[in-house]
Amino acid sequence: MRLFLPSARPLSPVGRVMWCAIGALIAAVLLLLWSSPALADDAEAMPGESPYFHVASSEPGTDRLPLKATSVDVRIAGVIADVTVVQHYRNEGQRPIDARYVFPGSTRAAVHAMNVRLGDRLLTARIKEKQAARIEFDAARKEGRTSALLEQQRPNVFEMNVANILPGDDVRVELRYSELLVPTDARYGFVFPTVVGPRYVSPVRAPSPDAPITAVPYLAPGAPAASAFDIKVTVDSPVAIKSLESSSHELEVEGRGTRRAEVRLRPGRPANDRDFLLDYRLAGDHIETGLMLMRGEEENFFLALVEPPKAVPVRQINPREYVFVVDISGSMHGHPLDTARTLLQNLIGSLRPSDTFNVLLFSGSNRMLAPQAVPATRANIDRALDTLRDIRGSGSTEIVPALKRLAALPKPADVSRSIVIVTDGYVSVESEVFQLVRQHLDRQNVFAFGIGSSVNRHLIEGLARAGRGEAFIVTRPDQAAAQAERLRRMIDSPVLTSVKFAFEGLDTYDVEPAQLPDVLGGRPVVVFGKWKGDPVGARMVIEGRAADGPFRSVTEAANREVLDAPALRLLWARERIAALSDQEALEGGNTQKDAITALGLRHGLLTQYTSFIAVDKLVRNTNPAHTPTVDQPSPLPEGVSPLAIGAEVPSTPEPAAWLAMLLVAGIVAATALSRRHA
Repeated sequence: MRLFLPSARPLSPVGRVMWCAIGALIAAVLLLLWSSPALADDAEAMPGESPYFHVASSEPGTDRLPLKATSVDVRIAGVIADVTVVQHYRNEGQRPIDARYVFPGSTRAAVHAMNVRLGDRLLTARIKEKQAARIEFDAARKEGRTSALLEQQRPNVFEMNVANILPGDDVRVELRYSELLVPTDARYGFVFPTVVGPRYVSPVRAPSPDAPITAVPYLAPGAPAASAFDIKVTVDSPVAIKSLESSSHELEVEGRGTRRAEVRLRPGRPANDRDFLLDYRLAGDHIETGLMLMRGEEENFFLALVEPPKAVPVRQINPREYVFVVDISGSMHGHPLDTARTLLQNLIGSLRPSDTFNVLLFSGSNRMLAPQAVPATRANIDRALDTLRDIRGSGSTEIVPALKRLAALPKPADVSRSIVIVTDGYVSVESEVFQLVRQHLDRQNVFAFGIGSSVNRHLIEGLARAGRGEAFIVTRPDQAAAQAERLRRMIDSPVLTSVKFAFEGLDTYDVEPAQLPDVLGGRPVVVFGKWKGDPVGARMVIEGRAADGPFRSVTEAANREVLDAPALRLLWARERIAALSDQEALEGGNTQKDAITALGLRHGLLTQYTSFIAVDKLVRNTNPAHTPTVDQPSPLPEGVSPLAIGAEVPSTPEPAAWLAMLLVAGIVAATALSRRHA
């Protein structure tokens, strides 16, 4: 009985080549399987969710670019901005069309009104429960009546549908919203987003609790703008406006140095491929703080902004661990990743010798710079920066697996950990991300840096809110050093902790936020709520602990009533809806749907569960069944690579793909060697 098999006969040269070819084929298949989740092209994603490039249609008689212009009028008084947006649609084709347009908005916008001007007639929109509004719109569209439907897909992403636009029609849709402007380090900032960045949809993971975002078509790089854009801003201030500037657009300014200034865009290059950013300071670095009381017909509302104490240097700085989570996906290719590198050079390069750090890189997969946090020695810092310099953005944006890996990292009990996330935020799983951070990272301060010209601010601000940190936006490399220094100051010396709020002599309720967060730097304490009683003799008290001891601020309530401040009611409702939405994201599902719907209907606000709808009474289109739907294309955000849409560019393969490549290379080398010895 044989215990061993006979030795195999040596293969002929042809046999060796055949075996190597079979091995190479297997390796190539493994390469495709392993690297597919990391592709920047989302072709495998659910239909209708992934962004795509707009293709000019040869269909005669159909206007494929119905949105002709967007004009914006902003009026800022004190800390409240009232914004009117007019979208001008015109059908220059020979057949009726339905138009669909996905566009961005401010994360703080309380959208409270919409109307439609059809020729010389005015259609006033009504707020309705979302599904009911959709049913009414679909019925009106099928009947041939001109109608408009505004829906919220995210707090900062909206969808406009305009049905039955006849040839030659001029349709002007007007939206109105209010938002609160909260200064940072005595600087006010107003942001008007102009384009929705391309959102990645994972084809390999389970469905997200987030509703899908409608597919957005994008113009090819270099294509002429599909529509015009203009914005005018008027700022009224109780004191002179010291400085007024934009890091995103060239401006024409009137009234600089006075108490009323007007700002317009300077004619030039296209203006709607990046966020419009306006910063201004008041004389003496004055900020509008204090208490505003408004009496309503049914309820009274208040807004409190209390200036925090000045930050003071702490005597002892304890060692801290930092984990830098860096997005290196396809949408970060080029300018965004260059900006991120500059930022990280400042963040990592300024660590103290007593600190430890690690770097987590993610795209379709993720990897750590080291198995565990390493001391912030010069050698370790240089090694991290060298690694970042060699990376080129490519692949998909699987942020959830990266955060799960982060949550599983062991943490020493006696060391505080700060997490710094650097990304453009171009994902569609915001609620899932917020839930993960609240459940697993809420005891570690999370600081989120949004990189680029049209950042997903909903994700960036939500990450910071869920992780009890702060949000930063960096649009250009020359802003990186200042933002890195601001983060360092926040971490070294929180301005105010254990913050408590109370009214003495006045009954307050439905206060938002229910629990005040720590004040990390240069921002006022902001509180919304309702009140009852007589303000005379009442006062508002804010208490907390500052770096140099207890802090107490007292504001008298008498003579704080304002006669014309209807926005306070809307802003309170918007704040309450945001809090309920955060709670819903934590719990999963639509647990707060009824409460959010009730608030939206009561206060006439656009929410994820309520929509605005306007319907013409006249039947204008006699053949609505054959009316095509036209998706209005958007420009690709400034600085964003075509790789974000799926275009192929030279890229850095995913780590798993490297393994398959090495296997192929090894087999090829073995083949060459076998031929040499044959």
